[in-house]
Amino acid sequence: MENSSVNSQMLDARICHCGQISVTRTSWTENNPGRRFRGCRFYGRPDACDYFSWMDPPPHPRYKTVINELLRKANNNENREMKMRRSVKLHHIALGVFVIGVLIHKYVI
Repeated sequence: MENSSVNSQMLDARICHCGQISVTRTSWTENNPGRRFRGCRFYGRPDACDYFSWMDPPPHPRYKTVINELLRKANNNENREMKMRRSVKLHHIALGVFVIGVLIHKYVI
């Protein structure tokens, strides 16, 4: 069963202008959120070709709105979580400095 899946994926693969098998990626732009495409495996490098082919049809406008809003919310949650982690880390550092100060005061002074 796995071989047939792999074989069908190989048949679906497109050869880019470099002569290599193209790779599947997902667009996360505002106009095409979640839309899959095939492109040159060397994308972003000077030796990349300009091979590009959409795999999915254009998204419905409502789909774009919903996905983009979910992405914004996820981004905001990640930012909040990062801020909270930074705050906890700073509190741990402050507590450590306080404990060291107490120990120095108790045993050195």
